[in-house]
Amino acid sequence: MIRVVVADDMALVRGGMKMILEADPGVRVVGEAADGADAVEQAIRTGPDVAVMDIRMPHVDGIEATRRLQQRMPDVRVLVVTTFHLDEYVHEALRAGASGFLLKDTAPDSLVDAVRTVAAGDALLSPAVTRQLIEHYVQRPTPDAGLTGRLAELTPRELDVARLVARGMTNAEIAAELFLGEGTVKTHVTSILSKLALRNRTQIVVAAYESGLVELGRNELPSV
Repeated sequence: MIRVVVADDMALVRGGMKMILEADPGVRVVGEAADGADAVEQAIRTGPDVAVMDIRMPHVDGIEATRRLQQRMPDVRVLVVTTFHLDEYVHEALRAGASGFLLKDTAPDSLVDAVRTVAAGDALLSPAVTRQLIEHYVQRPTPDAGLTGRLAELTPRELDVARLVARGMTNAEIAAELFLGEGTVKTHVTSILSKLALRNRTQIVVAAYESGLVELGRNELPSV
């Protein structure tokens, strides 16, 4: 059973997401919140696997709530669900530790799939968000030198895995691509997170672009 906290300042939206999620027998909504501060408190009280977080909420927004939640409960996966997909929101949410980013105009079934994806430890970005993320880093004049230096700690195989994570691949897909066992890929991902002091797979994506490990043209988008 996947336990979920839903945070959105609009009661109708919260109720709709709860109905969609609980239509799946493997998902249970254990808490609801109308602002970011309450979302963190609900998560601390109920111990969810996933927090579904709106960005624009009063008092404490979803980005700050994500940051606080990851500091206090790093094992809780945060799925940001919002109508907004401006660059600053995407980048700040990912840096705060969000595991996924989904726009509210996606199909209802996508919400359940997204919750399951991030609960399993995979990163999730909608295609629109992925395009913005890539275009932002393609336009960067120079890579982050600090991150580039830290990449030297990774083994050649870990670099291969990091590149494929940055392209949106799951552990199973990476295993097939590199002819490795899925457990071996998971071990590599864990090692990458530890060596680079990152919280989750989504931050590997950000680090890969910021460091210049992955460089893509505008039309070379990963499959997500």
